[in-house]
Amino acid sequence: MTIAITGGGTGGHLAIANALKEELNSRGLKPIYIGSQNGQDKDWFENDKGFEATYFLDSKGVVNKKGLKKLLVLKNILKSSFTCKDIFKAHNIKAVFCVGGYSAAPASFASIVSKIPLYIHEQNAVVGKLNKLLKPFAKEFFSSYDDDSKVKEYPVSDRFFASSKIRENLNTIIFLGGSQGANFINNLAMKIAPQLLKDGLQIIHQTGKNDYSTCQEFYEKNSLHVECFAFSKNLLDSLNKADFAISRAGASTLWELSANKLPALFIPYPYAAKNHQYYNAKELYKKNAALLKTQNELDEKILLEIIKNIKLKDISKNLSQIITKNGIKEITNIILKG
Repeated sequence: MTIAITGGGTGGHLAIANALKEELNSRGLKPIYIGSQNGQDKDWFENDKGFEATYFLDSKGVVNKKGLKKLLVLKNILKSSFTCKDIFKAHNIKAVFCVGGYSAAPASFASIVSKIPLYIHEQNAVVGKLNKLLKPFAKEFFSSYDDDSKVKEYPVSDRFFASSKIRENLNTIIFLGGSQGANFINNLAMKIAPQLLKDGLQIIHQTGKNDYSTCQEFYEKNSLHVECFAFSKNLLDSLNKADFAISRAGASTLWELSANKLPALFIPYPYAAKNHQYYNAKELYKKNAALLKTQNELDEKILLEIIKNIKLKDISKNLSQIITKNGIKEITNIILKG
């Protein structure tokens, strides 16, 4: 049985696609992937041997497009949908798994027209526009926030569970700037790094590509020993070294930290669609499994005080109750069962 995985654009969507691919591979199956030439899709999967084939279409997002530009994008999606129909026939596709994002549109619409079962995963507490549109046509709609979902567990790779541990003592802090770079978090890291190092703490700083040069130059100029890098596909190695994370609240990152039992202060990206990062983090905050501050509520002085008083062990233990590792297995079972 060959499955088509579609969607992406950002690391959050792509991490779910990767988790399903790994689970299918463990069962001796190779899916195909259909994404976009734009966004991060090619960076993640272009040379991935876990797929039978990968396709990157010239798909673009409709959001924020107006007038003629919106019509051109919709025309392009329609054209790409016919391409997907041909791809489905060539690979004898029996199911389509959509992880959301604009690159999911052509294959998802093609699955509906081709009467191929469509399965959707919604990663955020606030449903994305495309997934909301597609939901009535889906055979199953998976969401950790939807009471009607057959699988409530977020699909996180087993690797994050395998290396998880209760954090009791604060020795290392990791700042997560995301794949592109969270300027607010990166600036906070640079402002408080001297004091953290003075207090005997170690710092790991994943900056994202946009701010890497600025951050690296700052640390070198000031002779600050910080493990600084732009992005890594092996981020788990860095998470395993850390006792506390300071991060945006994209769904994939949030649940991966939860699976690893790594306590975090989430600082939601304030311009995310429908403020979904805030609502993602709020779900954990309500269960005393994370700290949550908006950018307006935070500066370096407040952050240092939070770090000083963090109750690592309590939060890390609470994370043990938040997520189990069977999510991606249960989703895969449902798809293969048909």
